[in-house]
Amino acid sequence: MTGQPKKQSRFRSIFDSDFTLGWMLVLPFLVLWAWWFLYPFVESFIRSFQDVNFAALGDAKFIGLQNYIAILNDKQFYQAVLHSLQIVVVAVPVQTILGLLMAILVNQNIKGKGIFRTVFFIPYITSQIALTTVFMMLFKQGTFVTKFFAFFGLRDVTWFADTGYALMFVCILFIFQQCGFSMIVYLSALQEVPKDLYEAGDIDGASKWEKFRFITVPFLKPITFFVISVSTILGFQIYDQIAAISRYGALGSPAGATSTVVTYFYQHGIRYMNIGYGSAAVILFFFIIMFITFLQKKFLDDKE
Repeated sequence: MTGQPKKQSRFRSIFDSDFTLGWMLVLPFLVLWAWWFLYPFVESFIRSFQDVNFAALGDAKFIGLQNYIAILNDKQFYQAVLHSLQIVVVAVPVQTILGLLMAILVNQNIKGKGIFRTVFFIPYITSQIALTTVFMMLFKQGTFVTKFFAFFGLRDVTWFADTGYALMFVCILFIFQQCGFSMIVYLSALQEVPKDLYEAGDIDGASKWEKFRFITVPFLKPITFFVISVSTILGFQIYDQIAAISRYGALGSPAGATSTVVTYFYQHGIRYMNIGYGSAAVILFFFIIMFITFLQKKFLDDKE
């Protein structure tokens, strides 16, 4: 006796589809992303056109582009943007190159590479406030670190308290902390490079430098774009280190030498409770990052 195949219900066929399953898996992330990122961004965009105080959000008054005009006429804003750009331009390339070199080192067949990998990565997972505090003790006038740099023509001063060295101090701190992130990302990518390519290079008589230049670097190009993009965003978002440096003075101390776009927003939006003005600064900050990321993509010519 042959039985008739049961007709699958429409309800079950929908939930058995890969399309529905995929949306069910990403739905929790989309909900959290919309709640934690999309909604605050839209709210900030709306507030940027208002005159609103943090203590009286219900008394908001629409003022059009006045917040943006005031910011673009403020010299302190341009100083903050310039400092943020200096951190990114100096620190991001250095930490990217160092991260790649460290990844190549720990990817070799050497004894204790697991220890090296752990030691290099520890600064990245260490509290930024704690790490900044340690660096502040190391970069005080008269320590072996400042005396070491004095051999290269730099002055033996307390770096984080000197207007000429404070921003350099922040850059060094950022490089030291972010190298571990770049190393881990590059290390995972290096382990995916096909060994056949290196074997073909050996057959062709390629040197180590030629294999690195013509095999490793092109293969890592998408990873390099990712590392630079993420590091650029993190560089623009530096706050904890500067807050630790400025704990005994105004945010951005000394004398505004470490002010950034984030500290500018915090100063006006949170400390002065001018949410509309601070929100306008955040929106401008967002478009600055988007523009720089676009330039990076064009420069690296990422095809992935």
